[in-house]
Amino acid sequence: MRVIFMGTPDFSVPVLDALVDAGHEVACVYCQPPRPAGRGKKDRPTPVHARALELGLEVRHPVSLKGEAEQAEFAALNADIAVVVAYGLILPQAVLDAPTHGCLNIHASLLPRWRGAAPIHRAIMSGDTHTGICIMQMEAGLDTGPVLLRHETEISATETTGQLHDRLSQMGAKSIVEALERLPELAPDPQPEEGVTYASKIEKAEAAIDWTRSATEIDRQIRGLSPFPGAWAMIDGQRVKFLASVTAEGQGEPGEALDNVLTIACGQGAVRILRAQRAGKGAQDAQVFLLGNPVAKGTRLGA
Repeated sequence: MRVIFMGTPDFSVPVLDALVDAGHEVACVYCQPPRPAGRGKKDRPTPVHARALELGLEVRHPVSLKGEAEQAEFAALNADIAVVVAYGLILPQAVLDAPTHGCLNIHASLLPRWRGAAPIHRAIMSGDTHTGICIMQMEAGLDTGPVLLRHETEISATETTGQLHDRLSQMGAKSIVEALERLPELAPDPQPEEGVTYASKIEKAEAAIDWTRSATEIDRQIRGLSPFPGAWAMIDGQRVKFLASVTAEGQGEPGEALDNVLTIACGQGAVRILRAQRAGKGAQDAQVFLLGNPVAKGTRLGA
């Protein structure tokens, strides 16, 4: 098929590769514009932009698709279909209608649960045991379109958002190739009204750990916000991010280190920290972190 690809971050790159490997003609790649990054604050192309250039594909990065000129340029590509995954712009109806078979979105949840911006984070933070990939026919509403194909996967008890992100990215790549192969036989399945939830964007204020909460909630917070933005607490006046954890046995005052290996008391139960990162430093497994940053039994961690 003649495909327009629309995506921006790392999550989208395996999908672009899969479309090319499957033999589809990628007529053009749309992504977010380069933005300042790094110490020099020089404009840096997005991961999809960089990969598209490596593949020799045309790249466009308009700041909006609301203008008639941009919409006419999109329609002039005469695409059979557009594949959209974490693009970052709202698509006007004229864009949705331009390809012969419309626009398909790859969404990282089991719709209608977790429509919106942060479905992977929210699934882990809410303690969901399953998630998946949905291939959805796009319409004007936010992730409201009928689902053509869905594949489910378990969320393990220790999985972080980063780990699940990578798994779902690969699942999405395989799923869209399957959907394009089977497109004539796939019947659109309207989403039910029951069970709708929204995965709102992660706010920085959600990252501070409140040790009076239960160990289960804090463990989900740590894993759900790993690697970004990273749940954090204060240790001896320094902010430390916690990037992996498990629930553990033990009781104490909330925020109290129960041993010398980062088992921390919560409002109910305790969490054992498995990976940590000091401000300005790289992430380390807990045993390595503790060599340079010992946390003695009885230390109180702040929020």
